[in-house]
Amino acid sequence: MKVIYYLLILVFIGCGSKEEKEERSTFSQVEIETILEDSVSVRAIEVMGNNLAFASNRGWFGFYNDATGEFKVNLQEQDTLVPEFRAVASTENDFFMLSVGNPALLYKTGDTGQMELVYREDNEKVFYDAMTFWNDNEGIAMGDPTDSCLSIIITRDGGKTWNKLNCDILPEVVEGEAAFAASNSNIAVLGNNAWILSGGMSSRIFFTADKGNTWEVFETPLKQGTSTTGGYSLDFYNNNKGIIVGGDYTQPDDNTGNIAVTEDGGKTWKLVSEGKGPGYLSSVRYVPGRGGNEIVGAGPNGISYSLDGGENWETLTTRGFHTIRFVTDSTAYAGGNNRIAKLKFK
Repeated sequence: MKVIYYLLILVFIGCGSKEEKEERSTFSQVEIETILEDSVSVRAIEVMGNNLAFASNRGWFGFYNDATGEFKVNLQEQDTLVPEFRAVASTENDFFMLSVGNPALLYKTGDTGQMELVYREDNEKVFYDAMTFWNDNEGIAMGDPTDSCLSIIITRDGGKTWNKLNCDILPEVVEGEAAFAASNSNIAVLGNNAWILSGGMSSRIFFTADKGNTWEVFETPLKQGTSTTGGYSLDFYNNNKGIIVGGDYTQPDDNTGNIAVTEDGGKTWKLVSEGKGPGYLSSVRYVPGRGGNEIVGAGPNGISYSLDGGENWETLTTRGFHTIRFVTDSTAYAGGNNRIAKLKFK
């Protein structure tokens, strides 16, 4: 294994500062500061304090120190393989990154000064889409089916070992149902709950209330029925209020059947902003601390903002991004084609 590694990762994980106290006014514009520009496609970013970690195609991963403005980029290879990463996560002490395609490779920060391989899955159908943690010990990653169910792996020991759930305890997928590794946001977790959003021939919510021991599945009204349609991203503000977005990435201007909200924890969903909001969105986030009313969505056509729970939207910029994560209620990071940016909403 070859690793170009010249950064003490744990320094970056542990050096977050307190959240800034800012006036909570509604947004009318966004200031975009490009902090990394190179020939990479960034679909997976993770906020750690005020700092940022990312992993992308070409085996690239890196860390940004907000206090110093310093960006360190590294390369991860596995023998002759150059992984493409579209899922990342973190705990208090470790950073994790998971590759798409065969073989699936999951790495965590180690004590040796290198990223350590903690899970490998060899299967011609393997394709992991997203990863997150409930707490410092328990985490979850999801991917496309290799059998009759979604691929779901879980750790209970802080990411040292991962185990794949048997299809006996998971709902069966519809033929052609999978997920999209568009923004590392097919999974949302709160408390003991986890929601997973599928897409393709069927777009549904897979739900567990006990950290993956038992599962239910709920229908959504999102556009679905082809390999490019369905849900691409979800977020929950609390255990009841949530939003799912997507559409069809081959028709980025189509703004029908691409945004839905729930008030009952994902059991039922209602389409909103039909024919009047943004088109295809690959990432969605509730603005923190705003009561679940203010939402930001990102996609190839730019960044859009809703202050009424997703019914109406305003375009803040036409610069496209794949994924977005908030630091405070007015500061965020975003990843896209050839760049990572820091966003200040005003």
